[in-house]
This record gives sequence, structure tokens and C-alpha cells, in this order.
Amino acid sequence: MTEKRRTAKRSKARLEVRQAELGDVRAIADLVRRVYEDMPAYTHGEIRGQLNNYPEGCFVAKLDGKLVGYCATMRLSEHLALSDQNWDTMTGNGFGSRHNAKGDWLYGYEMCVDPKTRGTRIGRRLYEERRALAERLDLTGIVFGGRMPGYARATRRKTNRAESPEEYLDMVLEGKIHDPVLRFQLANGFEPQGILEGYLPEDKASKTNAVRMVWRNPYVDSDAPPKHRVPRDVESVRIATCQLQARAVSDFDEFMRQVEYFVDVAADYEADFIVFPELFTLMLLSAEEKELNPAEAIEALSRYTPRIRKQLSEMALNFNINIIGGSHPTRMDDGDIHNIAYVCLRDGSIHTQEKIHPTPNEAYWWNIKGGDSIDAIQTDCGPIGVLICYDSEFPELARRLTDEGARIIFVPFCTDSRQGYMRVRYCAAARAIENQCYVVMSGNVGNLPNVANMDIQYAQSCILTPCDFPFARDGIAAEASENVETLTISDVNLADLSWARAEGTVQNLADRRFDLYRIEWDKRVGQVSPRIGEEQSGDAPPHGRHAPGGG
Repeated sequence: MTEKRRTAKRSKARLEVRQAELGDVRAIADLVRRVYEDMPAYTHGEIRGQLNNYPEGCFVAKLDGKLVGYCATMRLSEHLALSDQNWDTMTGNGFGSRHNAKGDWLYGYEMCVDPKTRGTRIGRRLYEERRALAERLDLTGIVFGGRMPGYARATRRKTNRAESPEEYLDMVLEGKIHDPVLRFQLANGFEPQGILEGYLPEDKASKTNAVRMVWRNPYVDSDAPPKHRVPRDVESVRIATCQLQARAVSDFDEFMRQVEYFVDVAADYEADFIVFPELFTLMLLSAEEKELNPAEAIEALSRYTPRIRKQLSEMALNFNINIIGGSHPTRMDDGDIHNIAYVCLRDGSIHTQEKIHPTPNEAYWWNIKGGDSIDAIQTDCGPIGVLICYDSEFPELARRLTDEGARIIFVPFCTDSRQGYMRVRYCAAARAIENQCYVVMSGNVGNLPNVANMDIQYAQSCILTPCDFPFARDGIAAEASENVETLTISDVNLADLSWARAEGTVQNLADRRFDLYRIEWDKRVGQVSPRIGEEQSGDAPPHGRHAPGGG
């Protein structure tokens, strides 16, 4: 038989178990919704965070091309892994953001299998992937809070009634009560070590309780001190921030030639990213015959939006560089005006990030409304985030991006005074420290008469780092001279962030007190929440004629 005929006879594997990928996010969300109909579903952002924060610990199973199983795991220190804290606290509110790269335990916080696939041992195969990971990394073991979904029903029985979760567990172990979830975990080599009260408030079937289930790695001496360290690897990314001079242009093509010049230079230096300032497209208004009022200006700028997206995307492809396109005010389909950053990646994809918080001046003069969502954007250099100017002054936004895995946050800004600039600068530095990430600022300089919002500009663009030993002494990887058009370029090492988060002098992300506070994101945002700025239409104008307000 020829090789060709042998290949034709070989059937395709029906079952695939592999590491989860970002392309699986939607299917994972659908699976979790099917399996846990009586509990809140994950948002896509939470699943992205789980995969970005520890991709090696997340697995999926696909049967006949359909995703039917998912498990999520992270590494934790023994002190935290064996603590009595609840699910929200352990997982960083579902994002898996408490992953510790030198943790000596695997902590499982999600395991779900499509009930229609019973008999195919999907759950067992996912458990085997976890066990293999723990053995490969010489980890002490695996721990998780196991559901006890028969407990609520057992408290209502006339016979074999369980008066407490501890009694229910004993009855399961003695075979007096059958709990399919606990029996499955016991059959997979896990041992119960106490009850976690109030572990998952949404789990009514378990009356919020869980059983701490533990598997110890037989190949590791549990009495030996932990030996895991984070290697000082190199994961270099080159970033260029463009401090752009406001200048009059005769038409759209002349404006894009200015942009392309800096993209070309950054690409010659083999930069992975270039970021432009907020509202850098306002230069296009200088081509108009007369100064436009705010409503006319927005209409004129909106006409350019398709061409801006198209040409920035083509530049990203042609010059092999990821472009963070500052921001561009645009009228949306519903008539609202939003300030939008177009992120054009070198793979040809285009992403958008709307400004969440318009300044008082933007809301009054331009009637700009705030966006309704903020999420990390996946790039070939890992997930990134964008905070447009004033957004950098709201720490909750940067924390969400970091929880979703962003390690670089870009801040396009437009400030007219040093005071406005310093507000953005100080807040950007704070975001870098508290989230142990890089923050990149890009602003406009110069002035442009007869164009609202471009009367005067003040900027000193920079690339900021956390303040710790692996980074620049003053937390500044690079910065431009004040108010001079230039391109500032620097290499940053993303691996330094991993080291700092696990072994740094301070560990802001790991040391958050989830037992005391949390950020609760409204899952209904964009449907019923009021939009920022709508109530300002009748207010007195803010100080300043047309200035954006400088964050």
C-alpha cells in the first residue's frame, strides 16, 4: 500500500486535549454557561485574564471539533494555597491574577465538562494534564475547593440527613451518600482536608461550602524547603513613542505623510510598537477653509475615519510594526461622539479602545461621551492596554487591564499646560508602580491657530517602569525633551516584570487584600448604565476656551 493510501485510511483524531488559547475564549464562555446554568457566567475579559496570567495552567478538551471541557489553574505559595479564603479572594475575582510564578502549589479554580459527553472521561484527562504539569515543574502538589452539590438536598432528607458540611463529607466517604463530584475527585487521587465555609456564595447546591481537595506530588519531598525561583530571562520589546508637532497641513495625504515618516523611522529601528498622541488627527482641521465650530469639526473628522483606519492598518502591515493610533474623535452610528484609539497590529487586525472618561472640556465643547468597556488587546508581544489621557488618572481601569494580563499600557495624551501634563505623568507613574507594568506616554507639542484644542500644547513623552532593582533608577526607561518633536525609543524586558511580581522588593499585585476590597465591574455596562457626560449639557462651560483639559 502506498504512503498516500495509508494517509487516506488514517482517520482524524476525534478528541484533542491541549493548552487553552485566546481563540477559545468565546467557546469556553459558552461551555461554562451551559454547565453552570444556575451560577453567573464568566465575562470574556475574565477568561482572557485566566489564559494570559498563566497560559500553561489552562487546558481545553475538544471532541469532534467542539469544545467540551475546560480547566484553569495557577501557581500559589503554600501559605495561600492551603488558606481558608474564598474563591473570589483566591482567584483575584476570577481573573487568575494571583498567579505566583514561583509558587510551589498548583491551585485549581475551574473545571467544567459538558454533561453530554459523559462516558468519554474528559474530566479525568484534564486532571491528568494538571498532574503532569505539577510533576514536570516539581511542584509540591495540587489543591482546589471541590463542590459538594448534594449537600443542600441532604440537609432536607428524612433519612441520612446531614446536619453540617463536615457530616455530609463523612457520609460520602463512608458510602452512605453518593455525591458524583466528590466521588470523582476522590477517584482521581485527591484527599479531603477540611471544609471551606462560604467558599463560593453563588453555589446554592453546596450551600456556599467546598471541600479542600489535595494531591501531593510523590516525586517531591514535601519536607524540603521550596526551591522555585523566577529565572532572569530576556523577553525584549522595543517601544517608540512619538512626540508630534502640531502643524498646518494642506490635505489628508500631507497629514498621513507626517505620520508615515515616524512609522518608517521607528520601523528602521526595529521597534515593535509606535504610539501617537491623543487627538493627533485634529491637525486635519487646519486644511479647512475656516475655523469650524465643535459640531462641524466632529463631522469633518468623522469623514476621515475610514481612511485613517485603512492607512494606519496598511502601514502596520507594510512596516511590520504595531501602531497605537493616538485617538480620533468620531461620531458613532447612534449619533454619540466618542474619542477612540485605533490600534492597528502588524498582522492586519484593527482594534479599538474608547476613552472612558471624557474631561469636562471634552464633554462640554465637543459633547464627547465616555465608552462602556475596557479590555486588554492581544498582540504578538503579549497583551497590552490603552488608557487615553484622563483615563490614566482612574486606577481601576489600569488594574482591570493588568488583571487581564496587560504588561504594557499606552497612554496617548493631549495637555495644554505643565500642570495638566504633570497630572497625567504622575498618575501614569503610579499605574506603573502599583500594577508592576510599563506605561508609555505620547503627547502633542507646539500650537496650531484656528484649530480648537490645538491652541497650545505641552508634552514630555516617556516610557515609565516600576521602581525596583531590575529597572531604570528613577523609573524612567526613556523620555523626550520637553516640547520638541521627536521619537523616543527604548527596549524593555517583559521578563523583568515577571521577576518583580514574584520576587521584587515589593509585590503590589500579589499583596492586594482581596479579603478587604475588590473592584466589581458591572456586567450590564453598555446596556443600562448611564453614559458619562450626558448630564453636563446644561452646565456652565469649564475653564478654558476649547482646551481638552489635560487629563
